[in-house]
Amino acid sequence: MDLGHLIHPSIPTHGANLKVADVGSGTGMWLIDAGDRLHESTQLVGLDISFDAAPPPEALPPNISFQKWDVNDPVPDGLLGAFDIINVKFMVFVVRKDDVPATVDKLIHMLKPGSHLQWIEPDNQTVHGEVTKPDNKKESVEALMRLLQSQDRRLNPTWVPDLPGIFRDRGLVDVDVDVHTSPPHWAYLQHECGLIMHELIARKPQNEQMAAELKRLIPLAEETRKGAYLATTEYVVAGRKP
Repeated sequence: MDLGHLIHPSIPTHGANLKVADVGSGTGMWLIDAGDRLHESTQLVGLDISFDAAPPPEALPPNISFQKWDVNDPVPDGLLGAFDIINVKFMVFVVRKDDVPATVDKLIHMLKPGSHLQWIEPDNQTVHGEVTKPDNKKESVEALMRLLQSQDRRLNPTWVPDLPGIFRDRGLVDVDVDVHTSPPHWAYLQHECGLIMHELIARKPQNEQMAAELKRLIPLAEETRKGAYLATTEYVVAGRKP
């Protein structure tokens, strides 16, 4: 992560016996990184709908555990008021705009009084093509993103810039926002990793025309190898539960 911080600077992290949740924990990489930076007494819990991408439990430090939870479901009783810090990331394609306030409410209910919520998301409205050299082409890379966004409204979310206001509206205080644009080397690597998403979507298109267009464009994304990539602005929003 190239944000300059794993946990927003406004969030205190020096205490012992903290309990930290990562919502949408995926591979568990954020938890592992956080565990190396926080006090050894910290308990770290990964929350997700699947842990197929995470290491087996026996390969993890003893203070890291996982629990299944879909952010769209009610909060289990055992998670209510349980955490000192909650990190949320990359839910932009999971949570619909109308559901964001209710999702923030759930996360607030999971915090102890005086504890902190951090949410990290790319703003898809800022996606645009860049090139490493003036003579590189980027038309196919940009066309691929436009095609995917037109296929499903969930692939073109607009709510990320609203997060700071939603935090305040739901009662969080000391809300801080860091709007970050990755330098070219990070943006290029993030774009290249994201190409797999386009391939996976192409395998399950909603119509034959979509399938044909994706098959045409995905090979042309070899523009990436020559220095074309998609860049995106990221938001890091932090707030405290009173």
